[in-house]
Amino acid sequence: MTVSLRLPFAALGLMLAPVGALAQTPATAPAAAPAKQFAPGVAIANRDEIIAGSNAFRNANSERQIVYKNQIAMAEARRKQINAQIEPLVRKYKDDQLTGSATDTELQLQAQTIQSLQQSGIQELNTMRAPINLSEVFVLEQIGDVVNKAIVAAMDKRGITLVVPPQNLLAFNNAYILNGDVLAELNALLPNANVVPLDGWRPRAEREAQAAQAAQLAQPVKPARGGR
Repeated sequence: MTVSLRLPFAALGLMLAPVGALAQTPATAPAAAPAKQFAPGVAIANRDEIIAGSNAFRNANSERQIVYKNQIAMAEARRKQINAQIEPLVRKYKDDQLTGSATDTELQLQAQTIQSLQQSGIQELNTMRAPINLSEVFVLEQIGDVVNKAIVAAMDKRGITLVVPPQNLLAFNNAYILNGDVLAELNALLPNANVVPLDGWRPRAEREAQAAQAAQLAQPVKPARGGR
């Protein structure tokens, strides 16, 4: 039995996304308006929506376009070059697949070439975007450090004792959403975030991993027990 090596269009349709779109962390829907009525002591808050709707997040996205203007422009120009190289290969692959003018082996070689170009292009663009991506993480970490304080402040003002995320709830309405209250507190606590990381700054996950590794290496080695 012959196994077909023809790939679906979706496997080869991935073009590299515009740098401008990746230079800004995608924002979710704006935070909801302040809640008007609550069940006793219970409210719902969407942490991601609150962060995405905050002044610090939005201002940082705008400022990043200015601070990293050259890096964004160079990465976007390179992205277009890579896509210009890949697009005709994808078109030829699709045409050959539809018309049957290429063998399975030839199609597989075409697919491997396209996928190799895509992967190397993504790696190259990720390297070019590294300062931009680090800036995004730096901003999100600053906001994340403050958002919990904002949640507690909103809870205190509303007399809330329990805040739950909406992801796993079966149903709820706007009367129980605390987003607007938390957003107001967050904007007051952190109106702006720094866009450029400090020299040598690394994301929290990396810092914690390095600290754990250092702690493990610092543990004294127990001597082996000798036999009789």
